Amino acid sequence: MMNGLQKDISVIIPLYNEEESLTELSQWIEQVMKTRGFSYEVIMVDDGSRDSSWEVVSRISKENPAIKGVRLNRNYGKSAALHTGFMHAIGEVIITMDADLQDSPDEIPELYAMIKEQGYDLVSGWKKKRYDPISKTIPSRFFNFVTRKISGINLHDFNCGLKAYDKRVVKSLEIYGEMHRYIPMIAKREGFSRIGEKVVEHRPRKYGTTKFGLERFVFGFLDLLSISFVSKFKKRPMHFFGTLGSLCFLFGLIVTITLIAQKIYLIHQHMAVREVVDQPVFFLALVAVVVGVQLFMAGFVAEMITLNSGKTNDYLIAERAGYTENTKHSTDISRG
Repeated sequence: MMNGLQKDISVIIPLYNEEESLTELSQWIEQVMKTRGFSYEVIMVDDGSRDSSWEVVSRISKENPAIKGVRLNRNYGKSAALHTGFMHAIGEVIITMDADLQDSPDEIPELYAMIKEQGYDLVSGWKKKRYDPISKTIPSRFFNFVTRKISGINLHDFNCGLKAYDKRVVKSLEIYGEMHRYIPMIAKREGFSRIGEKVVEHRPRKYGTTKFGLERFVFGFLDLLSISFVSKFKKRPMHFFGTLGSLCFLFGLIVTITLIAQKIYLIHQHMAVREVVDQPVFFLALVAVVVGVQLFMAGFVAEMITLNSGKTNDYLIAERAGYTENTKHSTDISRG
């Protein structure tokens, strides 16, 4: 077990308007940790809740020193909440779970063992038996199928909030938008390829209602395309834009040369000649040349941006609970 500032486990719980479930969830986690003798911390990240969730987090953090709270200044989204929790975590193994009591803390010991004893970099939960309505399960199955095919990672439930990570993985991640669904893809891109899966219990929602609608699948699909592109071309955008630009330019150039050569041949043979600019294919070739140059320049600019880019995630933290001055991060005042 770990001593001092380090812990065996950091449990990160992003939450938004979950005031009813937080006390019960924290007590359940505490029971599991004490039973197994883990040193731990629980980081509850309030993503701009409009109910009394933060008051509940503040209260339970005073009752249990292992409970920490971070409140974001507004609702940034689940990815932002997870990213903030990752930056604060000091555990050897990081467990993420939802705040609605649909994820069972009893799964934590086995997830921890898969990371520490079996050597996985990341273990994703699989809610094999779900209690969600069909309007949610059918799109989710389609979403997971598409993601498996595109990513090449054989997971059944990319969107499961219950996951376990080696600490090296979370410290290398930068997620935003709806990219929390694709953390396994991002981790694989960073070289953490030992990705496992564990069937986990999915419990019926006890309090409140779901915070996600069908629009998340639209945004999620767009993020999937973005991650797929970034995974291949983040450090070499010229390979993508330059290749497309060169092909377009060559196509336009070849067509133009062919038209001119054809005209010269017809003149030489004393045959009827049609002006090059009277032929629609000439304008198609001209567009291809222009687009090719623009794509090539886009690749060049993207290369320059890549060379000079830095971190982009700045989430304004309104306040913390359960942290002392000595344990606050250097980004305490305005960054998460």
